[in-house]
Order: sequence, then C-alpha cells, then structure tokens
Amino acid sequence: MINKGTKIYSVMMSKCPACHEGDFFKSHPYNLPKAGDIYEKCNVCAKAFSKEPGFYYGAMYVSYAITVALSLLLWLLNSSLEVPFSILNFILFYAAFILLLSPYIYAKSKIIWANIFIHYQSKK
Repeated sequence: MINKGTKIYSVMMSKCPACHEGDFFKSHPYNLPKAGDIYEKCNVCAKAFSKEPGFYYGAMYVSYAITVALSLLLWLLNSSLEVPFSILNFILFYAAFILLLSPYIYAKSKIIWANIFIHYQSKK
C-alpha cells in the first residue's frame, strides 16, 4: 500500500499534491476530449494547481523522459527475451504501444510536474 503523504501517492492516485484528498483531473485520461484537463484548484484545500500561465509546458520534459524510459525497457525486454522480432516489427509494436499509452503518459506527466513544485501539507 502506498502511504498518504508521499508524492508517489499523489501521482498514482491522481490526487491533489498539497492535501492528497481532492481530485487533480476532471476526467479519466482515456476520455480523449477531456484528457489531461485539470481543476483550477483543489476542491478540498483550495490550493491552485497552476503557478503561472504555461506552467504545464514543463510536463513535456517529464513525458519525454517517461517515453524514453519505456522505449529502453521495451528494447531491453526484446533483447533479453530473444523474441524473434525484426526491427520493423519492433518499431511497429513500439509505435502502437506508445500510441495506446499516450493519454496516460500525458496525464501522469502533468501530475508529476505539479508534484515537483507543490508539496504535501499535512493537517495538524
């Protein structure tokens, strides 16, 4: 079980980085018309989720890092399991894999970015 009060809890449960109770996203990442839409502020602690206009442009770097890590993981799995994939088949499989995961990666990169700058504030 992931403990409340950790950044991993906020990221995995998609909860407010400040209080870990309010929802961060307006909808599920695979609701494509609203993918990645976040609330302006937490409905529990009223913490603003954006520090300035364009704040979430930095999440692109997080998304890039996640995508690179996934590509390396897939390449290592392909190499170590000695699956008889040709380069073309591997590229097609990888492209489909990343395309299917894109909404999820996009959403998680936004909450990871927010957790870098917004810290947990426990209720005392």
